[in-house]
Amino acid sequence: MSKTSLGIDVGSSSVKVSLMDIATGECVASSTNPSQEMTIDAQQSGWAEQDPDMWWSYAVEGIRKIAASHPMSNVASIGITYQMHGLVVLNKEHKPLRKSIIWCDSRAVEIGAEALESLGRDFCLEHALNSPGNFTASKLAWVKRNEPELFSQIDSFMLPGDYIAYRLSGKISTSVSGLSEQILWDFKEEKRADFVADYYGIPHDIIPEAGVSIGVEARTDKATEELLGIPEGTPISYRAGDQPNNAFSLNVMDAGEIATTAGTSGVVYGVVDTPKADILSRVNTFVHVNHSPETPRYGILLCINGTGILNSWMHRNMMQQSMGYAEMNELAAQAPVGSDGVIILPFGNGAERVLENRATGATIIGIDLNRHSTAHILRATQEGIAFSFRYGIDIMRELGLKPDVIRAGKANLFLSPLFCQTLSTLTGARIELFNTDGALGAARGAALGAGFYSSREEAFRSLRCLEVVEPKAEDAEALEKSYQVWKHELESRLK
Repeated sequence: MSKTSLGIDVGSSSVKVSLMDIATGECVASSTNPSQEMTIDAQQSGWAEQDPDMWWSYAVEGIRKIAASHPMSNVASIGITYQMHGLVVLNKEHKPLRKSIIWCDSRAVEIGAEALESLGRDFCLEHALNSPGNFTASKLAWVKRNEPELFSQIDSFMLPGDYIAYRLSGKISTSVSGLSEQILWDFKEEKRADFVADYYGIPHDIIPEAGVSIGVEARTDKATEELLGIPEGTPISYRAGDQPNNAFSLNVMDAGEIATTAGTSGVVYGVVDTPKADILSRVNTFVHVNHSPETPRYGILLCINGTGILNSWMHRNMMQQSMGYAEMNELAAQAPVGSDGVIILPFGNGAERVLENRATGATIIGIDLNRHSTAHILRATQEGIAFSFRYGIDIMRELGLKPDVIRAGKANLFLSPLFCQTLSTLTGARIELFNTDGALGAARGAALGAGFYSSREEAFRSLRCLEVVEPKAEDAEALEKSYQVWKHELESRLK
């Protein structure tokens, strides 16, 4: 039987597992768990936590479902992608000491701001390319400051994907790309940013060793073979945060190429070969998965927390799950371009980096009870999300990126023709939709990292463009007018 590659995508809503036939590059099975969105615990406003063992449990469940019809004995490589910036802390027995403080938790914003000023803004931007902000090291500093007894028990800390790799292999490790998303990479010196760890009082010996993203950095252990049937010694040969992985999945790896996604959060990710910093840290720069000192590759990342989560909120609460997303998209399309004056600011999922770590809250503006309907609100939801993308892309343009073509997987909000058309027209970019997703991308990356493909071209030979969306000239004026009203409403709240 054909060798297969397993991809595990640890999101904040679900864990998806996909199995790829290495010879054909096609997905032969996938499983997403749980059927409803995973719980995010928010004990206080701006907090967001999840249990790392919940991720592992759903990964195991997904693998076992696939194993019912596809033997795990054929798995020859494993790739992992994961929600970025989360903090997992383990004790000496390598058990989690607390729930993970995940990506959308904003409790460490002030700690990161203090670090920026103390270390020196110019120094931070020169070496780390970002403010310490709300990244993983700053979250760990929050634990040190607020939970000192627990901090003293930490034997190691890691990212969500590193924890899944540990559960599969028994080896604690991370990647250089992972260090950069933790604000622990010195771009200027091309080494770990110990100056950040030293400032925060983080012992060096609890920071995992870092390897490459595409390549063998760990292998499965006997416990995994006994639990899941995956042969002991199977290489874990790819690891990347969800946004670098989304770019990889779309074969976005050269300077000037741009990928986007719109799941729980919305992201635009552009690749450059020269590291660049936004002085306000509204967008951030990380080490891309195919980076090397000889051929540098960096990802400039725009993240908007309040995107797909707004759409799913509308689905759960306003629609009471009475219709599917496809039906919602059709209903939204019945309202006119510009939603007849209804404006929605989608920033209701914590502090937003693009807004300089401020939280404005989600807001619906301009409803006329005699004129507007559910269709107007649903269209304003998708337009508001597209407006937030445009707002961030304009910042990326200031850094020299030119988004003439944007690639995306045909999933989540990109299943909505209305959203795709709105985003294309607003930005003037052609949108290309492909037959891939995060878990399949991780499986492909693992096969490449394990040496089953001789080249990048061979690895991506099965990647296909499913649809192209071009800007719609007749809608441009109305959308631009609506966007300027939206932008005015937003900026009035930022003053």
